[in-house]
Amino acid sequence: MIRGEGTEPAAVLKRNVGFFDLVLFYFVSGLSLRWIATAAAAGPSAIFIWIFALFGFFLPLAASVLELSSRYPQEGGLYVWTRHAFGDFSGFIASWTYWMSNLPYFPGVLYFAAGSLLFVSRSHGARLAGNSLYYMAFAIGCMAVIMALNVIGLNVGKWVNNIGAMGSWLPILFLLGMALVSGLRDGSATHFSLAGLLPHASWKDAIFWSTVFFAFGGCEAGSFMGEEIKDPRRTIPRALLVGGTALALSYIAGTIAMLVAIPSSAIDGVGGFMTAIEAVCHRLRLDQFVVLIALLVTLSSIGSAAAYLSATSRLPFVAGIDRYLPPVFGSLHRRWRTPHVAILAYGTAGMLFAFLGQAGTTVKGAYELLVSMSIITYFIPYAFLFASRIRLRREPVSDEAIRLPGGNLVAIPLAWIGLLSTLMTIVLSVFPAEDEPHKALAVAKIIVLTAVLVGAGVVTFLIGRQRANASLTGTLR
Repeated sequence: MIRGEGTEPAAVLKRNVGFFDLVLFYFVSGLSLRWIATAAAAGPSAIFIWIFALFGFFLPLAASVLELSSRYPQEGGLYVWTRHAFGDFSGFIASWTYWMSNLPYFPGVLYFAAGSLLFVSRSHGARLAGNSLYYMAFAIGCMAVIMALNVIGLNVGKWVNNIGAMGSWLPILFLLGMALVSGLRDGSATHFSLAGLLPHASWKDAIFWSTVFFAFGGCEAGSFMGEEIKDPRRTIPRALLVGGTALALSYIAGTIAMLVAIPSSAIDGVGGFMTAIEAVCHRLRLDQFVVLIALLVTLSSIGSAAAYLSATSRLPFVAGIDRYLPPVFGSLHRRWRTPHVAILAYGTAGMLFAFLGQAGTTVKGAYELLVSMSIITYFIPYAFLFASRIRLRREPVSDEAIRLPGGNLVAIPLAWIGLLSTLMTIVLSVFPAEDEPHKALAVAKIIVLTAVLVGAGVVTFLIGRQRANASLTGTLR
């Protein structure tokens, strides 16, 4: 385990995740079919933005994760790296902001799954489309199943991730095939030109850039399970290389395929993947495939939620071991040797967000308030990650660790690119949408709520440190 004093031996955690499992994990945690529709709705310029995000954020992130996870393969990943670089306080705040900002992700991806499932039966789906109780029950039910499987162990829970990854690959391949047939038969539905590929210089497009940048986030999460991965020093870099390549190609190729098959004006942004698939299937007289694709997209979204629960719940687990959270968070199930308290606590928080997101207007207002808290805090852990790679450049490296070709001459400039991209995105994320009537108030709300959330993390850390010091004093006596 990551700390020597008062910590159970690492052998109590079972290494159930192999190379193929981790490749699928990176794919399902990184790929969201929603973002393909979102990018395609923006038109051909999204292709340029994907490529820019690939070099400006994803490659620096993957390179930094590759080296940091190979140097420090312990459970906790981000927590361990930041603590080594900047101390316990920074390690805790990086983890706190990561797990808090990801809570709204669960209802978002599971509502998308629920909406996709409605395409299985159009007659019943039309009646449920506006039913908030359906979305709430679906999301909470999925979270309960995911939690139960993860408490039993990653040897069981990983299959939700793996099946979800297959549910992502097949719709992408089907979309590519339909685009090829549609293009050969009717020509491209979108006109591609050099002028159209270049993004426009506006705040709206700049904010969209930040959205696309962080669609590439997620490859850091696998390392949170470091001591549950077989030979993590070798497995994580190799799986990241394969899974990351597949992820980048899927985003870029999927966006091009959707633009070839259907005009960008007919794509309905985040919720439009299945709508676009249905329209193309109908035009090509392949309506019988809509149900199959809807089921696969549903499985893909459930797999994404499962992957993030599996990985992110390990952060409060290691914080519990170090007693910055109540020690019960660092306990393992007697039978299954899993961090069951951390899993159940994080999953229950995700269920609460699912309830808030579809509840009455007053309660839903609370959910929207929590989402506003997560806008900036989503990016803070990435700033810590890149800064940690830069700070640790002079640390001795084990002979077993994998290095990038060129060593620090390549790794450090990449980390600086990633850090600057992250800081730029934090600034852009503060700017309100163009249709926001009270822009100054919206900016102030985001900043104040971010300070509240980070402040809550500081208070939690200080209480935990006092608890840890009291425990150490009692032990010495």
